[in-house]
Amino acid sequence: QVQLVESGGGLVQPGGSLRLSCAASGSLFLIYAMGWYRQAPGYHRELVAVITSGGMTNYADSVKGRFTISRDNAKNTVYLQMNSLKPEDTAVYYCNTEPASDNWGQGTQVTVSS
Repeated sequence: QVQLVESGGGLVQPGGSLRLSCAASGSLFLIYAMGWYRQAPGYHRELVAVITSGGMTNYADSVKGRFTISRDNAKNTVYLQMNSLKPEDTAVYYCNTEPASDNWGQGTQVTVSS
């Protein structure tokens, strides 16, 4: 089972950038596709970006062209570079395998506000 710890969230103005990190433990990290998910108050958790073990990526339409997912397999870490942030990006961001396991981390809060 993969253990996950997210970091890098914070308060940023509209148009700003943040880089989220997800440190994963477990020897099976290399074989999993990994995803970044987010959950805003009153909304279901949604998948925003996916990266396969081979590095192929896919994005939700709402973040396409603004967010970039990457992974460093040597460091067992997945990243989410978020640019041109909008108030509607405000949410708690989580990483998990894709499809998601029941093993969620604590998430990291991203707030986009002026």
